[in-house]
Amino acid sequence: MQTGDGVRGDKGSRLDHWLGSYAARTQGMTASEIRALFAVASRPEVVSLAGGMPNLSALPMDVVSRSLAGLVDTKGSVALQYGSGQGDPELRRRILDVMAPNQVTAHPDDIVVTTGSQQALDLVTRIFVDPGDVVLAEAPSYVGALGVFRSYQADVVHVAMDAEGLIPEALSDTLIELKRAGRRVKLLYTVPNYHNPAGVTLAAHRRPQILEIARRFGVLVLEDDPYGLLGFDGDPLPALRSFDEEGVIYLGSFSKTFAPGFRVGWAVAPHAVREKLVLASESAILCPSSFSQMAVSTYLAEHDWKHQIGLFRELYRERRDAMLQALHDMLPTSSWNNPQGGFYVWVHLPDGLDSKAMLPRAVTARVAYAPGTGFYTDGQGRDYMRLSYCYPTPERIREGIRRLAGVIDEELEVQTTFGPGPRSRRDGPVVESPGPEVN
Repeated sequence: MQTGDGVRGDKGSRLDHWLGSYAARTQGMTASEIRALFAVASRPEVVSLAGGMPNLSALPMDVVSRSLAGLVDTKGSVALQYGSGQGDPELRRRILDVMAPNQVTAHPDDIVVTTGSQQALDLVTRIFVDPGDVVLAEAPSYVGALGVFRSYQADVVHVAMDAEGLIPEALSDTLIELKRAGRRVKLLYTVPNYHNPAGVTLAAHRRPQILEIARRFGVLVLEDDPYGLLGFDGDPLPALRSFDEEGVIYLGSFSKTFAPGFRVGWAVAPHAVREKLVLASESAILCPSSFSQMAVSTYLAEHDWKHQIGLFRELYRERRDAMLQALHDMLPTSSWNNPQGGFYVWVHLPDGLDSKAMLPRAVTARVAYAPGTGFYTDGQGRDYMRLSYCYPTPERIREGIRRLAGVIDEELEVQTTFGPGPRSRRDGPVVESPGPEVN
């Protein structure tokens, strides 16, 4: 049998009979290192500090159950039917209230409901990015976004960040270099609040600076904000979108503040962009799930969701504190940030250690983490790891750090015996010295 490019596709000699027929863009579709961990990390004997699964133990399942039953009883014929490609009008109105603490103001018509904010990422990239276009992303950056950008054959260029988030000077310098090289920059992708994976928050004084630079170079900002309501202290900072409605597309999600299983997110975009997002969404899925949207809308209407988010914040604060204390007690040779919200601690390993190479030994010791390399497109991050405190209990977190410390100590002993490897570079934001204050 001949395939599309004339290469023989004999069943006896080829694992993939259609290898020569795939579109060129599939070359950018690679497995996520973090997603590949899930099968191992989900084993009960392994303490998983790898995945970012929300902890649903504080979610009132009885309330959710009654809401879903009532929805089917009273509106089942609508909830189980096709809906609008832009999303349920009632949910879009309620999303305005959800965004209000972040000072995002909009009209319901500005909102496009999506199948999780991951689909919104895909749609925005689809309508803006041609093969070879540049997408700027923080160093490090959310692995799910990097996968989307690669799948559309974008060239991801990382921009440095530090303990206060994206560095304005680094952004400006990068854009100047790309302009001189004749490159076309389409998007600046940023997670400004309680960053995944770095855990840092873009400082208030930097937010208008970042937007001014983006405006000057004609770059659209893609603001991804799944954790914005999950801060541990004080009110949320104003979203980038609150400063510039025409220059920013804002992405939100109910996965972290309600439940990820409903797969409901949204995008707030300028009018013309919104129209193209709706068309792109309709061509991909016809419409988002009416049942999921109405379930979320019913929950928001019948339950004190603000109080519920407060319960989530306290749950995650307790786990954050447990992780920081365990790191302080057991990993004196490493350093890390002190996240003020969200799910993650970004740990810098002692010089010479490689988080990716060390992972199999960690899994053998029954602990899992996300190696830093998964959050870059250019090979950086080997001296970093992301630790998630959102899902395990405080006791399991401490046990996981104990196991991880044993693996690191063994690696350091090998290094002492045989000599250090190549000196590692600091590829991520500057992290604090060991012994951060635990609130």
